[in-house]
Amino acid sequence: MLKVINTTDSGAKEKLNKILNRSSFDNEGQMEAVQNIWDDVKDNGDQAIFKYTAKFDGAELDESTLEVQEEEIAAAYEKVDEEFISALQTSIANVEDFHQKQLREDWMDIKEDGVIVGQKFSALEKVGLYVPGGRAAYPSSVVMNGVPAQVAGVDEISMVSPPAADGSMNPYTLVAAAEVGVDTIYKVGGAQAVAGLSLGTNTMMQVDKIVGPGNIYVTLAKKLAFGYVDIDMLAGPSEILVLADETANPRYVAADMLSQAEHDPMASSVLVTTSKEVALEVKEELKQQLKELSREEIAAEALENYGSLIVAQDLTEAIKVTNQFAPEHLEVKVDDPFAILGKLRNAGAIFLGEYAAEPIGDYVAGPNHVLPTGGSARFYSPLNIDDFIKKSSVISYSKEGLEKVKDDAIKIAEVEGLDAHANSVKVRFE
Repeated sequence: MLKVINTTDSGAKEKLNKILNRSSFDNEGQMEAVQNIWDDVKDNGDQAIFKYTAKFDGAELDESTLEVQEEEIAAAYEKVDEEFISALQTSIANVEDFHQKQLREDWMDIKEDGVIVGQKFSALEKVGLYVPGGRAAYPSSVVMNGVPAQVAGVDEISMVSPPAADGSMNPYTLVAAAEVGVDTIYKVGGAQAVAGLSLGTNTMMQVDKIVGPGNIYVTLAKKLAFGYVDIDMLAGPSEILVLADETANPRYVAADMLSQAEHDPMASSVLVTTSKEVALEVKEELKQQLKELSREEIAAEALENYGSLIVAQDLTEAIKVTNQFAPEHLEVKVDDPFAILGKLRNAGAIFLGEYAAEPIGDYVAGPNHVLPTGGSARFYSPLNIDDFIKKSSVISYSKEGLEKVKDDAIKIAEVEGLDAHANSVKVRFE
């Protein structure tokens, strides 16, 4: 079980570095396998898609069964309960409301001399959503990736997700896709799905951007895809950091740490606190609550490998450690969380107060749960409307407006040795 360590201990920095470096995207063996799949899809299209789906998922598909049909969606509705549909609709409504507030309008700055500059916003035409499958259903991933695309005005939304061995799709995932308004669903996952969306095949539509998390093979395939299409980010294993003082409730803290530890053996759950007593109490709570989990082994392995209980000298140092870690999920369990909000620079999502439990952000709060991991919150943002929108600059000049700046433009062009650039301006005044 976890040891309580102080920031002054010799192993504290090494422990944090181990956690942050746990999701390297430079594994040569895995990258080689992904490259081979990519090349096969590029050369052989659908046949490669079918081959790898049979190999990795056990599903034998062809051109007539790769795409989910309307009758399959109708059958999925018969398999899910009304309470799930109601909960799903609440989630969709809240996510839609949050992302609507991010929309921006075109603007123009019109000057007296006839010069006009501005910005035009246009939605992407085609977007692909990757939704994990396999061991569990993730309808929330459909919501979090699909709703912002819809709000942004994307014309065509395709979704890929691994099928079961019998070729069926998880009914909860299918219902979520229908409720969100996904246009096309393909029964394919893994690196081959990313390649199919990036390159296009006879059956799969090429998209402009791919969003959504997956395993290391999906992530490496998205790395290859960048340039053919855009991607949202390279997502690693889940993580949570709880920043706490002596007022924190150890039972709540432990429960929230376990909410991420149960995801994956590589998930990370970290407590940074100013109170050694709280750290010790959280340690005991983790022991007790682990016994109640159906995914006890996974959570225990995650805690053992990538969990940590760190005691800082004071709140200032605790905040410094938190910003260095730049967590995907940051919970702030201190006496006055809003008082330090301005000091928290690096985090994907920030949960303030003892009742802001991380899973609420995953499902129903409204903000997106597709978040930067592995320290990338230092420079990445959560998935948002801007991920589905392009910006175009607008420029219009009158002769009067151009005459005011022509000499400056010509001078810079000549310094750069670009005579044609300079001449493009000169000819308008000859």
